[in-house]
Amino acid sequence: MSFVKNPSLAEQGRLNLEVAERRMSALLKVRDRFAKEKPFKGLTIGMALHVTKETGVLIRTLRAGGAKVAITGCNPLSTQDDVAAALAEEEGVLVWAYKGETKEDYYKFLTAVIDAEPQITIDDGCDLVTEIHTKYPHLTEGMIGGCEETTSGIIRLHAMEKEGALKMPMIAVNDNKTKHLMDNYYGTGQSTFDGILRSTNLLIAGKTVVVVGYGSCGKGVAMRAKGLGAQVIVTEVDSFAALQAAMDGHRVMPMAQAAPLGDLFITVTGDLHVIRMEHIETMKDGAVLCNSGHFDNEIDLKVLEAKARRKRRVRHYLDEYMLKSGNIVYIAGEGRLVNLASAEGHPSEVMSLSFCGQALACEYLVKNKGKLPNTVITLPPEIDDEIAGLQLTAMDLTIDELTPEQVKYLASWQEGT
Repeated sequence: MSFVKNPSLAEQGRLNLEVAERRMSALLKVRDRFAKEKPFKGLTIGMALHVTKETGVLIRTLRAGGAKVAITGCNPLSTQDDVAAALAEEEGVLVWAYKGETKEDYYKFLTAVIDAEPQITIDDGCDLVTEIHTKYPHLTEGMIGGCEETTSGIIRLHAMEKEGALKMPMIAVNDNKTKHLMDNYYGTGQSTFDGILRSTNLLIAGKTVVVVGYGSCGKGVAMRAKGLGAQVIVTEVDSFAALQAAMDGHRVMPMAQAAPLGDLFITVTGDLHVIRMEHIETMKDGAVLCNSGHFDNEIDLKVLEAKARRKRRVRHYLDEYMLKSGNIVYIAGEGRLVNLASAEGHPSEVMSLSFCGQALACEYLVKNKGKLPNTVITLPPEIDDEIAGLQLTAMDLTIDELTPEQVKYLASWQEGT
Protein backbone atom coordinates (compact mmCIF):
# COMPACT_ATOMS: atom_id res chain seq x y z
CA MET A 1 0.00 0.00 0.00
CA SER A 2 1.44 3.35 -1.06
CA PHE A 3 1.79 6.30 1.30
CA VAL A 4 1.65 9.83 -0.11
CA LYS A 5 0.82 13.17 1.49
CA ASN A 6 -2.19 14.29 -0.55
CA PRO A 7 -3.83 11.97 -3.11
CA SER A 8 -5.98 14.86 -4.38
CA LEU A 9 -2.86 16.35 -6.01
CA ALA A 10 -2.69 13.50 -8.53
CA GLU A 11 -4.20 15.45 -11.44
CA GLN A 12 -1.55 18.18 -11.16
CA GLY A 13 1.07 15.46 -10.92
CA ARG A 14 -0.16 13.88 -14.14
CA LEU A 15 0.06 17.25 -15.89
CA ASN A 16 3.64 17.74 -14.68
CA LEU A 17 4.54 14.26 -15.88
CA GLU A 18 3.04 15.08 -19.27
CA VAL A 19 5.14 18.24 -19.58
CA ALA A 20 8.30 16.36 -18.53
CA GLU A 21 7.72 13.60 -21.08
CA ARG A 22 7.62 16.16 -23.89
CA ARG A 23 11.17 17.17 -22.93
CA MET A 24 12.59 13.67 -22.41
CA SER A 25 12.52 12.27 -25.94
CA ALA A 26 15.74 10.27 -25.51
CA LEU A 27 14.29 8.32 -22.60
CA LEU A 28 11.04 7.78 -24.49
CA LYS A 29 13.04 6.09 -27.27
CA VAL A 30 14.35 3.66 -24.67
CA ARG A 31 10.80 3.17 -23.41
CA ASP A 32 9.56 2.29 -26.89
CA ARG A 33 12.16 -0.46 -27.21
CA PHE A 34 11.53 -1.73 -23.68
CA ALA A 35 7.81 -1.98 -24.43
CA LYS A 36 8.59 -4.37 -27.28
CA GLU A 37 11.35 -6.43 -25.62
CA LYS A 38 10.15 -6.54 -21.95
CA PRO A 39 13.64 -6.95 -20.42
CA PHE A 40 12.29 -6.70 -16.86
CA LYS A 41 9.32 -9.06 -17.12
CA GLY A 42 8.68 -10.65 -13.74
CA LEU A 43 11.18 -8.41 -11.91
CA THR A 44 10.72 -5.82 -9.18
CA ILE A 45 12.93 -2.73 -9.17
CA GLY A 46 13.33 -0.94 -5.85
CA MET A 47 14.19 2.73 -6.02
CA ALA A 48 15.37 5.43 -3.61
CA LEU A 49 15.40 8.50 -5.83
CA HIS A 50 14.11 12.06 -5.72
CA VAL A 51 10.40 11.60 -6.43
CA THR A 52 10.09 14.19 -9.17
CA LYS A 53 8.29 14.37 -12.49
CA GLU A 54 11.47 13.24 -14.25
CA THR A 55 11.77 10.20 -11.97
CA GLY A 56 8.16 9.47 -12.82
CA VAL A 57 9.08 9.25 -16.50
CA LEU A 58 11.86 6.79 -15.60
CA ILE A 59 9.36 4.70 -13.61
CA ARG A 60 7.02 4.57 -16.58
CA THR A 61 9.94 3.48 -18.76
CA LEU A 62 10.81 0.62 -16.41
CA ARG A 63 7.14 -0.34 -16.21
CA ALA A 64 7.00 -0.44 -20.02
CA GLY A 65 9.84 -2.95 -19.80
CA GLY A 66 7.74 -5.23 -17.61
CA ALA A 67 9.00 -4.27 -14.14
CA LYS A 68 7.04 -3.68 -11.00
CA VAL A 69 8.41 -0.62 -9.22
CA ALA A 70 8.62 0.27 -5.54
CA ILE A 71 9.96 3.75 -4.84
CA THR A 72 10.71 6.06 -1.95
CA GLY A 73 12.55 9.36 -1.76
CA CYS A 74 16.28 9.68 -1.17
CA ASN A 75 16.12 13.06 0.55
CA PRO A 76 13.48 14.30 3.02
CA LEU A 77 12.82 17.53 1.09
CA SER A 78 13.04 16.44 -2.55
CA THR A 79 9.68 14.75 -3.14
CA GLN A 80 7.14 16.53 -5.33
CA ASP A 81 3.89 15.59 -3.62
CA ASP A 82 1.72 15.96 -6.72
CA VAL A 83 3.94 13.59 -8.70
CA ALA A 84 4.00 11.09 -5.83
CA ALA A 85 0.20 11.15 -5.76
CA ALA A 86 -0.04 10.58 -9.53
CA LEU A 87 2.43 7.68 -9.49
CA ALA A 88 0.63 6.01 -6.58
CA GLU A 89 -2.42 5.66 -8.84
CA GLU A 90 -0.51 3.88 -11.61
CA GLU A 91 -0.67 0.11 -11.91
CA GLY A 92 2.42 -1.75 -10.79
CA VAL A 93 3.87 1.20 -8.86
CA LEU A 94 4.18 1.49 -5.07
CA VAL A 95 5.17 4.87 -3.63
CA TRP A 96 6.17 5.87 -0.12
CA ALA A 97 7.21 9.51 -0.08
CA TYR A 98 6.24 13.02 0.94
CA LYS A 99 8.09 16.34 1.09
CA GLY A 100 9.35 17.06 4.60
CA GLU A 101 9.62 13.44 5.77
CA THR A 102 10.65 12.80 9.34
CA LYS A 103 13.80 10.77 9.80
CA GLU A 104 11.65 7.96 11.21
CA ASP A 105 9.42 7.90 8.12
CA TYR A 106 12.43 8.17 5.81
CA TYR A 107 13.87 4.90 7.09
CA LYS A 108 10.45 3.28 7.43
CA PHE A 109 9.86 3.96 3.74
CA LEU A 110 13.25 2.49 2.81
CA THR A 111 12.18 -0.63 4.67
CA ALA A 112 8.89 -0.69 2.74
CA VAL A 113 10.83 -0.73 -0.54
CA ILE A 114 13.05 -3.54 0.76
CA ASP A 115 9.95 -5.49 1.82
CA ALA A 116 8.88 -5.46 -1.83
CA GLU A 117 11.89 -7.78 -2.41
CA PRO A 118 13.45 -6.04 -5.41
CA GLN A 119 15.87 -7.91 -7.61
CA ILE A 120 17.42 -4.61 -8.81
CA THR A 121 17.94 -1.37 -6.91
CA ILE A 122 18.31 2.19 -8.15
CA ASP A 123 19.82 4.46 -5.53
CA ASP A 124 20.72 8.13 -5.18
CA GLY A 125 23.07 8.43 -2.23
CA CYS A 126 23.37 4.71 -1.38
CA ASP A 127 20.94 4.71 1.57
CA LEU A 128 18.81 1.90 0.12
CA VAL A 129 21.79 -0.34 -0.62
CA THR A 130 23.32 0.45 2.78
CA GLU A 131 20.10 -0.55 4.54
CA ILE A 132 19.99 -3.83 2.63
CA HIS A 133 23.62 -4.67 3.39
CA THR A 134 23.46 -3.76 7.08
CA LYS A 135 19.99 -5.03 8.06
CA TYR A 136 18.95 -7.50 5.36
CA PRO A 137 22.22 -8.97 3.99
CA HIS A 138 20.53 -12.30 3.17
CA LEU A 139 18.48 -10.56 0.48
CA THR A 140 21.57 -9.85 -1.60
CA GLU A 141 21.78 -13.53 -2.51
CA GLY A 142 18.67 -13.24 -4.64
CA MET A 143 19.47 -9.86 -6.15
CA ILE A 144 20.83 -9.18 -9.63
CA GLY A 145 22.54 -5.90 -8.71
CA GLY A 146 21.99 -2.20 -8.40
CA CYS A 147 22.66 1.22 -9.90
CA GLU A 148 23.90 4.39 -8.18
CA GLU A 149 23.03 7.89 -9.38
CA THR A 150 25.27 10.34 -7.56
CA THR A 151 28.84 11.10 -6.49
CA SER A 152 28.11 10.78 -2.76
CA GLY A 153 26.69 7.31 -3.29
CA ILE A 154 29.65 6.23 -5.41
CA ILE A 155 32.01 7.33 -2.62
CA ARG A 156 30.11 5.09 -0.18
CA LEU A 157 30.08 2.16 -2.61
CA HIS A 158 33.83 2.34 -3.14
CA ALA A 159 34.27 2.31 0.64
CA MET A 160 32.06 -0.80 0.84
CA GLU A 161 34.03 -2.49 -1.92
CA LYS A 162 37.34 -1.64 -0.25
CA GLU A 163 36.18 -3.20 3.01
CA GLY A 164 34.83 -6.30 1.25
CA ALA A 165 31.29 -5.42 2.34
CA LEU A 166 29.71 -5.15 -1.11
CA LYS A 167 27.63 -8.25 -1.83
CA MET A 168 26.28 -7.50 -5.31
CA PRO A 169 27.34 -5.76 -8.53
CA MET A 170 26.73 -2.01 -8.48
CA ILE A 171 26.80 0.10 -11.63
CA ALA A 172 28.14 3.61 -11.12
CA VAL A 173 25.73 5.43 -13.43
CA ASN A 174 27.24 8.68 -12.16
CA ASP A 175 30.47 7.72 -13.96
CA ASN A 176 28.77 7.90 -17.38
CA LYS A 177 29.98 10.94 -19.31
CA THR A 178 26.32 11.54 -20.17
CA LYS A 179 25.67 11.80 -16.43
CA HIS A 180 28.45 13.57 -14.54
CA LEU A 181 29.50 15.81 -17.42
CA MET A 182 25.87 16.76 -18.17
CA ASP A 183 23.66 16.30 -15.09
CA ASN A 184 26.30 17.40 -12.56
CA TYR A 185 27.63 20.22 -14.73
CA TYR A 186 24.70 21.73 -16.59
CA GLY A 187 21.91 20.46 -14.33
CA THR A 188 23.42 21.38 -10.97
CA GLY A 189 24.60 24.73 -12.26
CA GLN A 190 21.14 25.82 -13.41
CA SER A 191 18.96 24.19 -10.77
CA THR A 192 21.11 25.41 -7.87
CA PHE A 193 20.49 29.00 -8.83
CA ASP A 194 16.82 28.22 -9.45
CA GLY A 195 16.57 27.13 -5.81
CA ILE A 196 18.60 30.07 -4.51
CA LEU A 197 16.51 32.61 -6.40
CA ARG A 198 13.19 31.08 -5.30
CA SER A 199 14.31 31.23 -1.67
CA THR A 200 16.06 34.60 -1.68
CA ASN A 201 15.27 36.65 -4.83
CA LEU A 202 18.92 37.66 -4.50
CA LEU A 203 20.58 39.72 -7.24
CA ILE A 204 23.61 37.64 -8.25
CA ALA A 205 25.27 40.28 -10.43
CA GLY A 206 27.99 42.09 -8.52
CA LYS A 207 28.00 39.59 -5.65
CA THR A 208 30.94 37.48 -4.55
CA VAL A 209 29.94 33.82 -4.78
CA VAL A 210 32.09 31.27 -2.96
CA VAL A 211 31.89 27.82 -4.56
CA VAL A 212 33.12 25.13 -2.19
CA GLY A 213 34.43 22.26 -4.32
CA TYR A 214 35.35 22.27 -8.00
CA GLY A 215 34.30 18.88 -9.27
CA SER A 216 31.74 18.59 -12.08
CA CYS A 217 29.01 20.13 -9.90
CA GLY A 218 31.24 22.94 -8.67
CA LYS A 219 32.35 23.76 -12.20
CA GLY A 220 28.73 24.02 -13.31
CA VAL A 221 27.77 26.22 -10.36
CA ALA A 222 30.78 28.50 -10.89
CA MET A 223 29.99 28.82 -14.60
CA ARG A 224 26.40 29.88 -13.90
CA ALA A 225 27.49 32.30 -11.16
CA LYS A 226 29.97 33.94 -13.53
CA GLY A 227 27.33 34.09 -16.25
CA LEU A 228 24.98 35.91 -13.88
CA GLY A 229 27.63 38.55 -13.24
CA ALA A 230 29.14 37.34 -9.98
CA GLN A 231 32.76 37.34 -8.93
CA VAL A 232 33.63 33.73 -8.11
CA ILE A 233 35.93 32.41 -5.41
CA VAL A 234 36.65 28.67 -5.33
CA THR A 235 37.86 26.74 -2.29
CA GLU A 236 39.38 23.31 -2.83
CA VAL A 237 41.55 20.59 -1.24
CA ASP A 238 42.57 19.00 -4.55
CA SER A 239 45.56 20.63 -6.24
CA PHE A 240 44.49 19.90 -9.82
CA ALA A 241 40.89 21.02 -9.28
CA ALA A 242 42.18 24.25 -7.73
CA LEU A 243 44.50 24.75 -10.69
CA GLN A 244 41.57 24.27 -13.10
CA ALA A 245 39.56 26.85 -11.17
CA ALA A 246 42.39 29.36 -11.42
CA MET A 247 42.80 28.68 -15.15
CA ASP A 248 39.04 29.19 -15.58
CA GLY A 249 39.47 32.71 -14.21
CA HIS A 250 38.28 32.23 -10.63
CA ARG A 251 40.03 33.30 -7.45
CA VAL A 252 41.28 30.37 -5.38
CA MET A 253 41.92 30.48 -1.64
CA PRO A 254 41.24 28.58 1.61
CA MET A 255 37.81 28.90 3.21
CA ALA A 256 39.25 30.89 6.13
CA GLN A 257 40.21 33.63 3.67
CA ALA A 258 37.06 33.37 1.57
CA ALA A 259 34.58 33.48 4.46
CA PRO A 260 34.79 37.27 5.12
CA LEU A 261 34.58 38.04 1.38
CA GLY A 262 31.57 36.06 0.21
CA ASP A 263 27.97 37.18 -0.18
CA LEU A 264 26.71 33.72 -1.23
CA PHE A 265 28.28 30.37 -0.33
CA ILE A 266 27.44 27.16 -2.22
CA THR A 267 28.83 23.79 -1.09
CA VAL A 268 29.26 20.98 -3.63
CA THR A 269 31.91 18.68 -2.18
CA GLY A 270 30.30 15.43 -1.01
CA ASP A 271 32.20 15.86 2.27
CA LEU A 272 31.11 17.03 5.70
CA HIS A 273 31.58 20.30 7.59
CA VAL A 274 33.32 22.18 4.80
CA ILE A 275 31.71 25.33 6.22
CA ARG A 276 32.09 25.43 10.01
CA MET A 277 31.19 27.87 12.77
CA GLU A 278 34.69 29.33 12.72
CA HIS A 279 33.97 30.39 9.13
CA ILE A 280 30.39 31.54 9.70
CA GLU A 281 31.42 33.85 12.55
CA THR A 282 33.64 35.83 10.15
CA MET A 283 31.04 36.19 7.36
CA LYS A 284 29.35 39.40 6.29
CA ASP A 285 26.07 40.41 7.86
CA GLY A 286 23.39 38.96 5.56
CA ALA A 287 25.53 36.24 3.94
CA VAL A 288 23.53 33.42 2.31
CA LEU A 289 24.63 29.79 2.64
CA CYS A 290 23.31 26.79 0.75
CA ASN A 291 24.26 23.28 -0.24
CA SER A 292 24.03 21.38 -3.53
CA GLY A 293 25.83 18.26 -2.36
CA HIS A 294 23.68 15.22 -1.63
CA PHE A 295 23.67 15.17 2.18
CA ASP A 296 22.90 17.99 4.63
CA ASN A 297 26.19 17.83 6.49
CA GLU A 298 28.41 20.04 4.32
CA ILE A 299 27.45 23.08 6.41
CA ASP A 300 27.82 22.38 10.15
CA LEU A 301 24.22 23.23 10.99
CA LYS A 302 24.17 21.48 14.36
CA VAL A 303 26.76 23.85 15.79
CA LEU A 304 25.08 26.84 14.12
CA GLU A 305 21.74 25.83 15.64
CA ALA A 306 23.35 25.51 19.08
CA LYS A 307 25.23 28.83 18.97
CA ALA A 308 22.75 31.10 17.20
CA ARG A 309 20.85 33.59 19.35
CA ARG A 310 17.75 33.21 17.22
CA LYS A 311 16.36 31.29 14.27
CA ARG A 312 13.26 32.02 12.23
CA ARG A 313 11.80 31.10 8.83
CA VAL A 314 11.60 34.32 6.81
CA ARG A 315 10.84 33.12 3.26
CA HIS A 316 10.22 29.97 1.24
CA TYR A 317 12.78 27.54 2.70
CA LEU A 318 14.98 30.41 3.90
CA ASP A 319 15.99 30.40 7.57
CA GLU A 320 17.53 33.41 9.30
CA TYR A 321 20.09 32.84 12.05
CA MET A 322 21.19 35.65 14.34
CA LEU A 323 24.72 35.14 15.61
CA LYS A 324 26.01 36.25 19.00
CA SER A 325 27.64 39.22 17.26
CA GLY A 326 24.21 40.38 16.10
CA ASN A 327 25.03 39.57 12.48
CA ILE A 328 22.57 37.59 10.38
CA VAL A 329 23.28 34.62 8.10
CA TYR A 330 20.68 32.87 5.97
CA ILE A 331 20.46 29.15 5.22
CA ALA A 332 18.53 28.19 2.08
CA GLY A 333 16.80 24.82 1.79
CA GLU A 334 17.63 23.79 5.36
CA GLY A 335 21.14 22.92 4.22
CA ARG A 336 19.78 20.12 2.06
CA LEU A 337 19.88 20.03 -1.74
CA VAL A 338 18.81 23.59 -2.44
CA ASN A 339 17.83 22.78 -6.02
CA LEU A 340 15.23 20.28 -4.79
CA ALA A 341 14.31 21.66 -1.36
CA SER A 342 13.64 25.15 -2.73
CA ALA A 343 12.97 24.34 -6.40
CA GLU A 344 12.21 21.36 -8.67
CA GLY A 345 15.62 19.87 -9.36
CA HIS A 346 17.33 19.56 -12.72
CA PRO A 347 15.52 20.38 -15.96
CA SER A 348 13.85 17.44 -17.69
CA GLU A 349 16.20 17.47 -20.69
CA VAL A 350 19.19 16.87 -18.42
CA MET A 351 17.48 14.14 -16.43
CA SER A 352 16.52 12.38 -19.66
CA LEU A 353 20.23 11.67 -20.15
CA SER A 354 20.78 10.53 -16.57
CA PHE A 355 17.74 8.28 -16.60
CA CYS A 356 18.62 6.75 -19.96
CA GLY A 357 21.73 5.70 -18.05
CA GLN A 358 19.68 4.22 -15.21
CA ALA A 359 17.31 2.37 -17.53
CA LEU A 360 20.11 0.93 -19.68
CA ALA A 361 22.14 0.06 -16.59
CA CYS A 362 19.23 -2.03 -15.30
CA GLU A 363 19.02 -3.77 -18.67
CA TYR A 364 22.80 -4.39 -18.58
CA LEU A 365 22.47 -6.03 -15.16
CA VAL A 366 19.73 -8.33 -16.43
CA LYS A 367 21.64 -9.28 -19.58
CA ASN A 368 24.75 -10.07 -17.51
CA LYS A 369 23.02 -11.70 -14.54
CA GLY A 370 25.46 -13.91 -12.62
CA LYS A 371 28.45 -12.80 -14.70
CA LEU A 372 29.41 -9.55 -12.95
CA PRO A 373 31.68 -9.24 -9.90
CA ASN A 374 30.52 -7.70 -6.63
CA THR A 375 32.30 -4.45 -7.37
CA VAL A 376 31.55 -0.93 -8.54
CA ILE A 377 31.17 -1.15 -12.33
CA THR A 378 31.21 1.47 -15.08
CA LEU A 379 28.96 0.88 -18.09
CA PRO A 380 30.70 0.08 -21.38
CA PRO A 381 31.49 3.25 -23.40
CA GLU A 382 29.26 2.13 -26.28
CA ILE A 383 26.21 2.43 -24.00
CA ASP A 384 27.26 5.93 -22.99
CA ASP A 385 27.68 6.77 -26.66
CA GLU A 386 24.23 5.34 -27.41
CA ILE A 387 22.73 7.69 -24.82
CA ALA A 388 24.52 10.69 -26.33
CA GLY A 389 23.24 9.66 -29.76
CA LEU A 390 19.67 9.46 -28.49
CA GLN A 391 19.93 12.98 -27.10
CA LEU A 392 21.43 14.33 -30.33
CA THR A 393 18.48 12.86 -32.18
CA ALA A 394 16.11 14.45 -29.67
CA MET A 395 17.78 17.80 -30.36
CA ASP A 396 17.59 17.24 -34.14
CA LEU A 397 21.38 17.31 -34.46
CA THR A 398 23.55 15.19 -36.74
CA ILE A 399 27.29 14.56 -36.75
CA ASP A 400 29.88 13.30 -39.22
CA GLU A 401 30.91 9.67 -39.65
CA LEU A 402 34.44 8.37 -40.10
CA THR A 403 35.36 7.33 -43.62
CA PRO A 404 36.81 3.81 -44.11
CA GLU A 405 40.19 5.47 -44.66
CA GLN A 406 39.92 7.29 -41.33
CA VAL A 407 38.86 4.14 -39.49
CA LYS A 408 41.88 2.32 -40.88
CA TYR A 409 44.21 5.20 -39.99
CA LEU A 410 43.01 5.40 -36.40
CA ALA A 411 43.47 1.66 -36.00
CA SER A 412 47.04 1.64 -37.36
CA TRP A 413 50.37 2.58 -35.86
CA GLN A 414 52.82 2.38 -38.76
CA GLU A 415 52.10 5.73 -40.43
CA GLY A 416 53.93 8.72 -38.91
CA THR A 417 55.54 11.94 -40.13
